[in-house]
Amino acid sequence: MSLLSQRQQLIVAALLAVLMVMTRGHHFADINILPSASWAIFMLAGFYLVSKLWFPVFLGLAVALDLMSVYIGGASNFCVSPSYGFLLPAYGSLWLAGRWFLSRYQFNWTALFTLAAALTTVTAVAGLFSGGGFYWFSGRYVDPNMAEYLTRFIQSYPGNLSKLSFYIAIAAVIHSSFRLANLSQRSNPLR
Repeated sequence: MSLLSQRQQLIVAALLAVLMVMTRGHHFADINILPSASWAIFMLAGFYLVSKLWFPVFLGLAVALDLMSVYIGGASNFCVSPSYGFLLPAYGSLWLAGRWFLSRYQFNWTALFTLAAALTTVTAVAGLFSGGGFYWFSGRYVDPNMAEYLTRFIQSYPGNLSKLSFYIAIAAVIHSSFRLANLSQRSNPLR
């Protein structure tokens, strides 16, 4: 199922790629006032882009930007560790959440409740993979233990949810605006 034509999907993919370049890491296009949009990008790509090939494209872009940040931009390599591979299931869960929401999507108010459920759930799942993977497998913590990890997870969850929700809310407003304009145009044949 696709909400968009092939051409529209390419436009969305390009816009999502630009957003990732603008907000991910510390590199030449870093806009420090915007939080990273990576989680939202993967969820939106899962929702809007039909081809599964877009997942490795965005994954490759994320990795390339991270490598550029560290090896060209001089950013800290603190996050580059054996745990980096846990970003794959974290981003995969976001992509699948976008697909799941698409399978239940209808343009009505009840979709907001479904979207809210998807956001709260996928924030926890992606956080378990990315933050949990880093905590347990990065080698950066001398004595990892469950109590400390749970405290870190609970502390990071609201921030992760708010960043993801921020971008998804903007996308929802844009989506609704286009959808309402399209419905208005169809209902007025004299235009």
